[in-house]
Amino acid sequence: MTGGEVSPMWDMHMMVATLRADRGDVESYGRVLTNVLGDALPAEMVEVDYRRTMADRMSGKPGQAVAVRVHAPERELELRQGKRGGIEAEVRSVVRGVVISRKQVGIEEWLTILAEELNTLAARDAAARDALARLFNP
Repeated sequence: MTGGEVSPMWDMHMMVATLRADRGDVESYGRVLTNVLGDALPAEMVEVDYRRTMADRMSGKPGQAVAVRVHAPERELELRQGKRGGIEAEVRSVVRGVVISRKQVGIEEWLTILAEELNTLAARDAAARDALARLFNP
């Protein structure tokens, strides 16, 4: 390998470990995906749903993140607050903007799929590659 390239599998394992570290709720993942990875991801790639209380509305705060969706060309990844607490993860297959299948997955599998999508993005976009390299290879 040349020019500072890193093995994609090593990158993926590093990404999963970094993304997994100390994140126990949807809000934490939402912050990572919108703030930390904000430089690397196109604006339309990440969507966050918030639950706003009256106090949030009055103070102008966005509220608590309750769902995070990552839109990739052929998949949509979603983390959401579970009905009984915890986090639920889902991966959807998408063809021409239409969801053709849904699969409930564990957080580890979701993070692995997210890392695959980030690797794909980095392979085709120099700005994303540089931002991800700064994040995952300090």
